[in-house]
Amino acid sequence: MADYYDLLGVDKNASQDDIKKAFRKAAHKHHPDKDGGDEKKFKEINEAYQILSDSSKRAQYDQFGSAGPGGGGFGGGQGGGFGGFGGNQAGGFEFNFGGGGAEDIFSEMFGGGRRGSARGRDIQVGMSITFAEMISGVEKKVKIKKAVSCDHCTGAGGEPGAGEKSCDTCKGAGRVQKVMRTMLGNIAQEAICPDCHGKGKTFEKSCTVCGGDGHEIKEVEEVFDIPAGIQSGQTVAFGGKGMAGENGAPAGDLHVVVDVSGNEKFQREDNNVVSDIHITFTQAALGDKVSVETVEGEVKMKIPAGTQSGETFRIKGKGVPRLQSFGRGDHMVTVVVDVPTKLTRNQKKLIEKLGES
Repeated sequence: MADYYDLLGVDKNASQDDIKKAFRKAAHKHHPDKDGGDEKKFKEINEAYQILSDSSKRAQYDQFGSAGPGGGGFGGGQGGGFGGFGGNQAGGFEFNFGGGGAEDIFSEMFGGGRRGSARGRDIQVGMSITFAEMISGVEKKVKIKKAVSCDHCTGAGGEPGAGEKSCDTCKGAGRVQKVMRTMLGNIAQEAICPDCHGKGKTFEKSCTVCGGDGHEIKEVEEVFDIPAGIQSGQTVAFGGKGMAGENGAPAGDLHVVVDVSGNEKFQREDNNVVSDIHITFTQAALGDKVSVETVEGEVKMKIPAGTQSGETFRIKGKGVPRLQSFGRGDHMVTVVVDVPTKLTRNQKKLIEKLGES
C-alpha cells in the first residue's frame, strides 16, 4: 500500500484544510466516471482521505503505519478493505457519514448532498472614499441588482390565497433518498426535499411573480456607514444586505471593500497623519509660530529657534481616528527650511557676519 500522504500529494505536517483540498483535486482527476479516470487510484485516495481526515485514525497511522495497531487497514477490516462502512447491499455500499467530512466533498463534486433552506449568498462590492471621508466616516449608497424576497408572496413561494398540499416529490416526508453511483458502489444519501425544502408541503399554485422561488431580482439601493479610520483594502460586512435566502432563510451579507483615495497634502502612517511645512531661513534660525493645516483645519505650531531642515514635530490628537476604538493618532509635521537662492549684497554681508560669530 502506498503512503497515504504521497497518495494525496501532501506532507506529514499538512493541515486538515490542505488534506481536504488535495483529496478534492485528486478525486476529480481519478473518478472512474470521467475520461481518463482510474478506478484503482480513486479507491486508494478515498482510503487515504478517510484515514488522514480523522484525527484519531491519522495519529494511529502516523504511529503504526496503518489505521490501527492491528494493521487492519481502512476501517479496521481484515487485509485492508472497506469494512468500516456498513453492510454491502445489492453490490454497493450504504454510507452513513453522520454529517460533514466526505459527504460534503462528494456533494461538491457530484451534485448530491444535504441542502435545505439555504442562507442567501454574500455580495461583494468596491467603494471609493476620499481621505476626508476616511477621517470623519461617511454614509454611502450603492445600487445593487440582487435577489430579494418576493413582495407578491412575501417570500413564501405560493400565490396568495393558494392552499397547500402534500409534496408530490417526498410524499410529505420532507426528505428524499438519493443514490449516488461511485466506483465503491451505490452510495445512498438522505437529503432535504428540493421541492418543498423539508416542509413536506407545497402550494397548489406557485407565485405568479417569482414562480415559486420566493424571491425576485431587483435593483436595490443599499445605504450603509463606512466607519472613520478605515484603511484601503479593508472590508466592512453588513449583515442581511446580501442575496435573499431560500424559503425564508436569512439573507446573505454585503461585503464592502474600501479604497481610500490619495491626498495631495496629507499621507497616512498607521493612525498618524503626515505632512510637510516650508519655513524660511530666518524662521528656522530665530524661531516663530506658524499655521499648520490639519485634517480638522489650521492650528498654530511653535518653531523653536535653531530648527534644522528635516526635523519633525508632533501635534497631538489631530491624526486618524482609531478604528473600532477610542482616540486618534497624531499629526506629524516635517519642517523643510527654504534656503534662499538669490541674495542681495546686504543679505550676503549679514549671513557672512552670522557665520563669523
